[in-house]
This record gives sequence, C-alpha cells and structure tokens, in this order.
Amino acid sequence: MCTSPADAVWREFTYLKRQDNCIMSSYENQDELYSRPVRAGKRTYFFDVKATRGKDLYMTITESKRRFDDHGNVSYSKHKIFLYREDFEKFEEGFLDAVDKIAELMESGEFRDPMAERAAQEQEQEQDSQEESAPAAESGAPSEDDIAFDDL
Repeated sequence: MCTSPADAVWREFTYLKRQDNCIMSSYENQDELYSRPVRAGKRTYFFDVKATRGKDLYMTITESKRRFDDHGNVSYSKHKIFLYREDFEKFEEGFLDAVDKIAELMESGEFRDPMAERAAQEQEQEQDSQEESAPAAESGAPSEDDIAFDDL
C-alpha cells in the first residue's frame, strides 16, 4: 500500500486526536447534564454540570474569548475551572464576598465603572439618533403647514 506524506500526517493527527480524546474523556468524563452559556461582551462563560463515572456531580466554568491572528483567522482562548460539590458553599461565599468588595470599592469613586460608561454611551447614542430623526418642525419656527387655533 502506497501512502502520501499527507496521508501519513492525517493518520498521525487522527491518532493523536483519539489519544487526546481518551485523555480528555477520562479527565472530564464528558457526561454533561446541563450547560448554560452566558454571553458577556467579547467573552462567553459556560456553566456546565457534569457527572463522573461514579455519579458524583461537579461544575465546570469555562471562559471563552474569541481572538483573531494576524491573518484574520479565528481562534478561541479558553480557561476552565472545575468546581466540586463539596466546595460549592465555600466558593459561593468567596465569590459573594469578592462581589461585595467590588461594590464597596466602586462606591469610593476611585475606580472606573465600565458598566456605567457603557450605559451612558448607549444613552447618548440613542439621544443622537432621536435628534436626527426628529422633524424640522420641532425647531420652533412656524411652517406653512402650521395652523393656529384662531384660524379655525
């Protein structure tokens, strides 16, 4: 049987891919029970509930960011954490504590508030578009179509 170099590369790739899938499936156990994507600007967060082979439940939280290389090709940068049921309460406590601290620091006025900046920018754009679509009659100058009450 004669094979080309491309065939050899393809066979090697599929072999490595199968090996990678075996490692990943034993690592992640790929028994996904629930998935909830949360789109947040340039990022998407995935909250996935999974089960181990021993039927223990856990959650993975994945941050996915779309990136472009110099040639315009798309790739995704992913960061994942595994959160096990026995750690949920401690994780929630730490998470809420950090959120409260951010709120406290934001009230000090020393830090940027990108959410407020974005809302102000959207409101300004909305006002600009309303002003552009407003008829010229609102300018206060009477037009020939204006009818005074006394004219009736």
